[in-house]
Amino acid sequence: MSNIPVVTVVGGGSFGTALANTIGSNDFPVYLWMRDEERARDIQQSRENTQYLPGFTLNPLVQVVSDLELALAQSDVVFISVPSVAFRTVIQQLKPFLPASTYVISTTKGIDSSGFTLMSQILEEEVPGHGIGVLSGPNFAKEMIQQQLTGSVIASENEPLIQRVQEVLCSSTFRVYSNDDRYGVELAGALKNIYAIIVGMAEARRCGQNTLAMLMTRSLAEMGRFSHRLGANPMTLLGLAGVGDLMLTCGSNLSRNYRLGYALGSGNSYAQAVEEIGQVVEGVNTLRLVKEKADDMQIYMPLVSALYALMFDQQSVDSIIMQLMSSDHSDDVNFTSI
Repeated sequence: MSNIPVVTVVGGGSFGTALANTIGSNDFPVYLWMRDEERARDIQQSRENTQYLPGFTLNPLVQVVSDLELALAQSDVVFISVPSVAFRTVIQQLKPFLPASTYVISTTKGIDSSGFTLMSQILEEEVPGHGIGVLSGPNFAKEMIQQQLTGSVIASENEPLIQRVQEVLCSSTFRVYSNDDRYGVELAGALKNIYAIIVGMAEARRCGQNTLAMLMTRSLAEMGRFSHRLGANPMTLLGLAGVGDLMLTCGSNLSRNYRLGYALGSGNSYAQAVEEIGQVVEGVNTLRLVKEKADDMQIYMPLVSALYALMFDQQSVDSIIMQLMSSDHSDDVNFTSI
């Protein structure tokens, strides 16, 4: 690999754009690839992604392209920042152009429906032999590009990959911590989207702070129970990628999942809510997959079951609340007994 790494970000949404700008601001050359040729050309010329991050000028070192071969030809590090439903397809498209020594890092917080597969597992299947990592944490794109103080987690078993990612991302406003529990970090990033929908609904119904605090902490308990049964370290959930990302996503209308929940809690239909948001809401697909997996493995997840019943079985909010408050009591904290 070169002394000055060349970086590629695949995916021109809000996070991909903010990530590329962060790398460029650290004085590293970076390609930002997006599928739409006309849109890529417009952003390269105007230096602004008006669709996802209007009002912010991209660093001069960010080159926006639609040519995948050009974007990858010299790349030492590739970040994949596309929706989970398109993840495998995009990886299959890029792998003929991927240099042999390139590190590949997923930033996508979702689950593929084929065999309950996480994004890094897709990377293992599609690009074997490459160093693989996961970048996750409480990272809103708008605040990143504003250079608000931000922390994230790079999870990998590959120490040189961790060091390289920290090199290209760390700055006076962006900290990147390491973790070797890639599966736990990735699960946390996917699962928290479900609970942001729940908290958004509770906010819309003017629930009190007691209720919101209970929902978020019981969400963390469910995440720990589920992650442990799937082989992850539940202690990972006590870090940035777990409780940090959960707090962020459940507490701000910058979160698409929170906004979906708020719209549903305000009486909008699911179709109306999705149309209003106008971007992929990963928590919906994750909810379906986690509910199925939890049922198959008999994992107790009352909040997941309640949200599923509300969104897909047309149960009323009031009946769901009654079920939740009359369900069996369980341990408050089970991290210490795992």
